[in-house]
Amino acid sequence: MASRPDTEDYLSLFLNDVPLMDVRAPVEFTRGSFPTAENAPLMNDEERHRVGICYKEKGQDRAIELGHQLVAGDIKAHRIEAWKRFVATHPDGYLFCFRGGLRSRLTQQWIRDAGIDYPLVKGGYKALRRFLIDSLESLIASSDFRILSGRTGTGKTRVLQQLPNPVDLEGLANHRGSSFGRQVTPQPSQIDFENRLAVAMLKATHHAGGPIYLEDESRLVGRCALPETLKQRMSEVPLMVLEQPMAERIAIIREDYVESMLADYTARDGDEAGWLNFHDYLLSALDRIRKRLGGERHRELRTMMTAALEEQQRSGDTRLHDAWIRALLENYYDPMYDYQLSQKQGRVVVQGAPDVIVDWANRSRNS
Repeated sequence: MASRPDTEDYLSLFLNDVPLMDVRAPVEFTRGSFPTAENAPLMNDEERHRVGICYKEKGQDRAIELGHQLVAGDIKAHRIEAWKRFVATHPDGYLFCFRGGLRSRLTQQWIRDAGIDYPLVKGGYKALRRFLIDSLESLIASSDFRILSGRTGTGKTRVLQQLPNPVDLEGLANHRGSSFGRQVTPQPSQIDFENRLAVAMLKATHHAGGPIYLEDESRLVGRCALPETLKQRMSEVPLMVLEQPMAERIAIIREDYVESMLADYTARDGDEAGWLNFHDYLLSALDRIRKRLGGERHRELRTMMTAALEEQQRSGDTRLHDAWIRALLENYYDPMYDYQLSQKQGRVVVQGAPDVIVDWANRSRNS
């Protein structure tokens, strides 16, 4: 394999989804990394902890010496094998550590000793993260945004994907943005969410161009917080309001939050445990908004939901769920949304069914 130079072309790495080998410890990777990064650590968490203490107490040279003692023999051989597998799978990739210093250069040297030249990212994680933070702030300030709004259940995310240049905030946060919005797989860390968002915004600007379309969200999408500057911009830009008849909204919610969620839980956990976890997900989502519903309304909805779950388990029929979905929309979500929309009327540029929204977006792009 021909040798490639080390890089500091951070933009190209992110725009082209270049594979990245993160040689930091697992605890650092879990705290936050990048969409195309895989963790193949030089040291595990315990080894890194011990070397860190040694560095503070006895200096760099003794710390390096301890690191070599801890990562030696079979342990070193296993780490090198993991790196070789990554390199074989991703010959176009790069490796990085925290600052592009000791750990990445040592990894690079050990791989080279095994007969493979593999380049690193200059400045490491810290430089890549700084680049994304600065890029995101710049793009939030300079980009042209359009916001897709609409009542709960209108299928905003489905319509967003049909617009010319979408950035799916709920997809990036792995959460649908409501009490019922939890997914079967966990949400990313806040740092991972911010990094994903920055990369998506870079791609939307460099690959597609034109206005960036976002779904109307509150500050928190699950536990992932939108940058304050983005939330502020979203409150000022043109608003598109998606409308759907009640029957269609109920069907969308039943499909997304009942049928698809049960399928996801059973795919992950098997039929029996999957059903129990789905059952718990639905009831606990309702319980989370108990205070806002009020005790009596919450009890009524819980009774309806429990009956629907019993019928679904008995016969597979999901239609009984329509009753609590309708009641929740009419008595809780719609009044809340209608009040919020009344505060934004001056920003509405188009209002209507999915085809009306999509046609308007395409026409405004071409005009």
